[in-house]
Amino acid sequence: MIDLPEPELRERLTAALGVRRWVDDVIAAGPFESVATLSEFARASATPLPHEELDEAVAHHPRIGEKPIGVGASQTLSHGEQAGLGAADEGVDAAIARGNKVYEERFDRVFLIRAAGRSRQEILDELQRRLKNDPEAEADEAGEQLRQIMELRLRTLFADTETTGDSETSSDSGAGA
Repeated sequence: MIDLPEPELRERLTAALGVRRWVDDVIAAGPFESVATLSEFARASATPLPHEELDEAVAHHPRIGEKPIGVGASQTLSHGEQAGLGAADEGVDAAIARGNKVYEERFDRVFLIRAAGRSRQEILDELQRRLKNDPEAEADEAGEQLRQIMELRLRTLFADTETTGDSETSSDSGAGA
């Protein structure tokens, strides 16, 4: 059962998806029986994300390939997610940096992608593909990437709230960066 004090719940949810309306909706719907039911409701509440909420959420994410600014759960999660990209590759990293700039000029927001489980080259390939999107299609893709990030983060942030028998481990705790 996920039944945390509201300030702690709000902090964890904000780290998962920094959209005030969404956080309020999820809190109002709780408590949740499990991380799976939380995730299911959270996804539905975040689908779709209107443009202003997309921009609100993206503001909590660093550019891909850059270190998060500030401290907090969201920054720690971003750092871990990007750390999984593997060893730096000067050529690929430079291409991502150039692509980030083009993307921001074209779509007026930071390029956002679920980094977990992807290589630097896969990120670059997706960046180049998504630069061909029209603005509406790209907003839809960015929203889906935010939902995927949110679901991974929920499993990480709420892993300590589920128990199996006497054990305090979660079957969902394998998600991460």
